[in-house]
Amino acid sequence: MEPNDRSVKLFLIIAPHSLPPDHFRSTGAIPHMADMKATIKAVSIDLFFKKGYFATSISDIAKGSGIQKASIYYHYASKEDLLYHILTSTMDDLTMYLNRRLAAVANVEPRMRSAVRGHVRFHLERQKENFIANSELRGLTREHYRSIVQQRDEYERIFQDLIRQGAEEKVFADGDVKILSYAILTLCTAGATWFNSDGRLTVGEIADIYETFIISGLKQGKLDVQ
Repeated sequence: MEPNDRSVKLFLIIAPHSLPPDHFRSTGAIPHMADMKATIKAVSIDLFFKKGYFATSISDIAKGSGIQKASIYYHYASKEDLLYHILTSTMDDLTMYLNRRLAAVANVEPRMRSAVRGHVRFHLERQKENFIANSELRGLTREHYRSIVQQRDEYERIFQDLIRQGAEEKVFADGDVKILSYAILTLCTAGATWFNSDGRLTVGEIADIYETFIISGLKQGKLDVQ
């Protein structure tokens, strides 16, 4: 998360009739539009993760999708628009995932445990999207950047409300709610940068470690700052 960036469409206009419907290369058949849009997104996620957003060209995405370059613009207005769609849909899915987990749990400590585990699991299980979300923000326009920051703010507030409630109920120690939320989310999000699915620990085991560490920290008490 970016606590200091609270403040902080380019569209390529192509007339629909300017792109013939026979740009798809493989069999000559035109896939369902929604399927092709999903394919382009999946290919882009893989390329942005491996090569980086700026090093990936529209031609790379088109080649990976099995279509011609111009056909990309049936589905996305620009490469930046594609990046924004990946980031905003990932944030939407993350928020929905968290809310569903919390809806099934009562009391603040179990809710925080579930929130931490959910955040870790989501970032490890959808590693590529989350790695992109935290490394390629500079590729967005100012308008799209602000939109993503707003989504992140709303997500952070869920954790802040849990921390605040826990302190009020004397379950967690008193502390700076915002800074604690930034610390928790930054720690849990970092897994997307180093996780290896073939490593010695499973996603669940890693989530166990994070859950124990964070809940212990919230309960231990506020450190005296000299």
